[in-house]
Amino acid sequence: MLIGEVARRSGVSARMLRHYESLGLVRPSERTGSGYREYSGDDIRRIFHIESLRSLGLSLREIGRALDEPGFTPSALVGDLIRQTRERIAAETELLTRLNRIDAADPGDWEEVLQVVALLQALGSKSADARQRAALSSGGQDAMPVEALVEAVLSETDTNVAGALRWALARSGGADGVPLLVEALDSPKAAVRERAAQCLAELPGTEAAAALREALGSADAVVRGRAAVALGNAGAADAVPELVDMIVAGRNDTDAADALSVLAGDTAATEDIAAALVDRLAAPATEAPARGRLTQALAGIPGATATRALVDLSADEDRAVALTATYLLRLRDGER
Repeated sequence: MLIGEVARRSGVSARMLRHYESLGLVRPSERTGSGYREYSGDDIRRIFHIESLRSLGLSLREIGRALDEPGFTPSALVGDLIRQTRERIAAETELLTRLNRIDAADPGDWEEVLQVVALLQALGSKSADARQRAALSSGGQDAMPVEALVEAVLSETDTNVAGALRWALARSGGADGVPLLVEALDSPKAAVRERAAQCLAELPGTEAAAALREALGSADAVVRGRAAVALGNAGAADAVPELVDMIVAGRNDTDAADALSVLAGDTAATEDIAAALVDRLAAPATEAPARGRLTQALAGIPGATATRALVDLSADEDRAVALTATYLLRLRDGER
């Protein structure tokens, strides 16, 4: 079969076939009487083998070794190809992410494009100071894509930088970031879940509040606690059960008690909150340290139910509880 016919049937151009021949990859077995290259069936099979190996990313030099060295084993080469492919995919994915973020910023000119690129690079800096400056400079700017801020805040370990990133996200409005943060609440990493909950707690708007209410049902106690404190401070009575649980468990109990105190400022909720604390105090399963914390939490709850509970607790068998209740009653009397 002549070179033109081989090119037509194989899809490999005549020019490439000549290149293969110059490299010694394919040598036509015969020549016609006129001196034209003539390929045998074995030659054509070798061409298809070359093309198959090229499709895997092998160089022509590597293909020659694979086909001609009897002792050549593919395992090491395939391993290298896998590593190189993963590196290439990672690089392309990073580039695609950056391009999507630039597109999301909807830049009006190349100066704005460069501004977004500079901010993205600064957010990825190894310097905490550089990351913090980038966060502070992006606050309220349309140039910084929300997706970039969310990714940065979820991975940030420096407390000051994380605070600046949450501030920047809140200044941006934050609504576009809520779905991303909600998704992060299901992360396999506990630190990421906590950062997502903390960020949602600082975002304005009904979307963030709705996400926090959903987070009250999280399996992660830290996430539930972040949501409950934020909702309680915002006046959401549905946070009360979790806040009481936090006081009993001793998980961020001071903030939980403060949130209950804020909620108790609403006279409609005051007696219900006091009753919830009293019920847990009376529960047989509530241990002494938890009873002490619950007693202290009553200090921030006005109303008759809380006062009656403190009177009863002043005679409690647990001396620490009785002393705390007596002290709190004196404070109440002094406020009258």
